[in-house]
Amino acid sequence: MRRYSAFAIAREAARHHQGWERAWRSPEPRKKYDAIIVGAGGHGLATAYYLGKNHGLKNVAVIEKGWLGGGNTGRNTTIIRSNYLQDPSAAIYEKARSLYETMSQDLNYNVMFSPRGVIMLAQTHHEVRGYQRTAHANQHQGVSTRFISPEEVKKLVPIINLDGPRYPVLGGLWQARGGTARHDAVAWGYARACSDMGMDIIQKCEVTGVRSSNGQVMGVETTKGPIDCDKLGIVVAGHSGVLADMAGFRLPIESVALQALVSEPIKPCMDVVVMANTVHGYMSQSDKGEMVIGGGADGYNNYTQRGSFHHIEETVRALIETFPMISRLKMLRQWGGIVDMTGDRSPIISKTPLGNCFVNCGWGTGGFKAIPGSGWAMAELMAKGESPLAAEFTMNRFKAGRFIDESVAAGVAH
Repeated sequence: MRRYSAFAIAREAARHHQGWERAWRSPEPRKKYDAIIVGAGGHGLATAYYLGKNHGLKNVAVIEKGWLGGGNTGRNTTIIRSNYLQDPSAAIYEKARSLYETMSQDLNYNVMFSPRGVIMLAQTHHEVRGYQRTAHANQHQGVSTRFISPEEVKKLVPIINLDGPRYPVLGGLWQARGGTARHDAVAWGYARACSDMGMDIIQKCEVTGVRSSNGQVMGVETTKGPIDCDKLGIVVAGHSGVLADMAGFRLPIESVALQALVSEPIKPCMDVVVMANTVHGYMSQSDKGEMVIGGGADGYNNYTQRGSFHHIEETVRALIETFPMISRLKMLRQWGGIVDMTGDRSPIISKTPLGNCFVNCGWGTGGFKAIPGSGWAMAELMAKGESPLAAEFTMNRFKAGRFIDESVAAGVAH
């Protein structure tokens, strides 16, 4: 793999950009791999990358029924933060946030990480107490956050209306090193690095069955034929329940749609990310000038990847109270993604009842920010059979009642 650099750009410019090689290979599947990862989204590709980088396991296939990064990885609002309440959550999200900071250099691919800062607005006295508690917990966890005053919020976000008609801004939980990254670039960067290590990324290849013998996984059935493996990782977000059923076990998750939209592009007016949980919306401005807007997940189970006018009306109507200027904007496009929700709003990174079969799911609406930390933990679990980052996120915690409740810290939809 040729390294990307300023010199490479200059060289190819002189050759009319005819010498660029493909970012990753598109091979036919082999008969057997040491490990198969089902799902070529951010979490699946990160798992494969860290299997190779950290554990030397490179005879790996990443199987995707659609196209690389075409699921939730390409359908989110790109927010990155680690200001969670519970210790296990803070640890894995902070690991992810720190890996994002060096990801462009590690992958030799610009993922456009922007540590612009994230504010979670407190618009009720209950939220003030909740965020102050989180700020104290984050201090003990080594996560740099602090509770800021309304005046500080206004200084960071000049376009905000502090005196809302229903919910005035009473302060906010500020994480200065949170921010955003380019979602598709994260998937492409991991895919390029995996391919360079000799891993196979197989697109348009749907898994139709999981084969096992004597309680151990043997391989998968696909639309491109059977493929054997020693270890299997299921990393398919909203379709985790479908794959688990093929493998013979059930997961305590439900799949719902999460919708988002962007406005027409405008001049720069907001250089931080703002989450307004009480009025139920969050917003940032992209590098192209679009206002990226999201809200809560749908209130019913579904597998749709489309938006709905009802949801747009609810989300935009709420945000207009806090950001009156957006009432004059036109919507450019909308979309939906399928998210998998657990009862405690925390993920599952776990062994399964099927031997050598592992699952990574349940990230709900907070999956993008966790991609590198999730991949790091999942790879360690698959390679070694255990991972300190994943230890508390087992399937069995629901049976044992050891919940990792992040329903408050997850915010409006994160």
